[in-house]
Amino acid sequence: MDEKSDAGVEHSGAVKHDEKPKQIGITVKKGDNFSDWFTQVVSSTGADLADIRYGVQGCVVHKPWAVKIAREMYSLLEKEVEDDGHEPYLYPTMIPEENLLKEKEHAGFTPDVFWVETAGTQKLDRRLALRPTGETQFYPMFSLWIRSHTDLPLKTYQSRMTVFRNEMTTRPFLRGREFMFFETHDAFATHGQALKQVETDKKIMDSVIRGKLKIPFYFFKRPSWDTFLGAMNTYTADTMNPDGRRNQISSTHDLGQNFAKAFDITYRDDAGKPKFVWQTCFGPGIWRIIAALIAVHGDDQGLILPSVVAPLHAVVVPITFAKNPEASAVALKFAKLVDKRLKKWGYRAHLDDSDAHPGFKYNHWEMLGVPYRIEIGPREAEQKQVTIVNRISKVKKTASLIELKNSFDELLEEHDVLLGKRSDEYFSKNTRTTSSLSEIKSIIEQHRGFLIVPWCSTENEGKGCAEILKAETQGAYVCGERLGSDEKVNSTDVCAVCGKLAKHAVYVAKSI
Repeated sequence: MDEKSDAGVEHSGAVKHDEKPKQIGITVKKGDNFSDWFTQVVSSTGADLADIRYGVQGCVVHKPWAVKIAREMYSLLEKEVEDDGHEPYLYPTMIPEENLLKEKEHAGFTPDVFWVETAGTQKLDRRLALRPTGETQFYPMFSLWIRSHTDLPLKTYQSRMTVFRNEMTTRPFLRGREFMFFETHDAFATHGQALKQVETDKKIMDSVIRGKLKIPFYFFKRPSWDTFLGAMNTYTADTMNPDGRRNQISSTHDLGQNFAKAFDITYRDDAGKPKFVWQTCFGPGIWRIIAALIAVHGDDQGLILPSVVAPLHAVVVPITFAKNPEASAVALKFAKLVDKRLKKWGYRAHLDDSDAHPGFKYNHWEMLGVPYRIEIGPREAEQKQVTIVNRISKVKKTASLIELKNSFDELLEEHDVLLGKRSDEYFSKNTRTTSSLSEIKSIIEQHRGFLIVPWCSTENEGKGCAEILKAETQGAYVCGERLGSDEKVNSTDVCAVCGKLAKHAVYVAKSI
């Protein structure tokens, strides 16, 4: 493969049209104003991922490019959980009010629930909640399905659906009133088996989110005052936006036997004695993961997508000339052949033979984050070669069709490795260590990333310190203890807030 060609240069004599295509582009730099940058990337002048003009706050229309990304993401997660023994289910959207109230702590969801109270003009006998999450859908059925130890473990999931929550502040892919969802719900005979599932959920996040999507994150055990309603313990994967705010992209919950007791989910052991099951649930946040793809990987030209979820692996752009229609016809014919071959070889490809100027096409497909652009001018067509341009590095290489076929897997891997290196470097710069409230206040205003601080307790006695921290820093949040890390406190370390002897090293950050 050769790394030089003039196919990517705007040739003099390129076709010009009286009607200009719609102007696209981002007018702010990601590093200067992340909030405006994110909004522009999501909008129609950017990558056109969502339209907020539906008429209901927090409910957006997902545009084709976003739906295709989400579809690939769902497929990755579905394969992982099914390989782990989960079976797919699809539950109704509405939940009887009494189900939502059965588990005492989980009933705390009710202030955020949307209710259905009438059918046509007739008032319903009981209110029905639009699903905020799936526990109170799955578990009444678990109580009917589980009878014996031979029915365990029961591993279930549902995906490609939405949930509803009354979020007061909304933003596409970060907070919504209706948003994409994926969840597993499991039942086991022992607590040990449930805890093994928590480890498996972590491995799934490592495999899919870090390994395939190249999104770096920390896996935390949340403090006891911040567990999921009804859970014994909550574990989350948190990444970091460029504005320094944490973005929670998944949660997995050790539910203990709380829901089993509320919904009477029991099995008979070998001796025939009834016992309550132990449960877990796992929710990779599809919306938030899409937000992380945008925020972590994107640049001032738009999206950059990992190949595994990119709706297109390559766009083929023929370069034609008004003054030389015969040569242009040859270029277009060869471009069609290349597009056809790429699809035959199993890659997601598209031929952009529109009338738009080549420069417009380049900018458009860069905005959408397509890993590779394949340029074909008359010279390439005559030599039966293509010019390949990487979205990240912009490096150009020339190749024959045979070389393209033999090397395209490697090119996609090269793209993903480069993407992973960029994101890891970005993430490594977002964690610092400090030991006092005054230092936290000073650093977090400028740094706005993760801070590792000594803490008195992650049990309820440490909640007061968390509330002081939040008030003093205008929103800093105790994420919890990082699992799998070697961060420990020394015997002389004291809590950054109250000054008592520290028992834990916790991560602190502001949230989206």
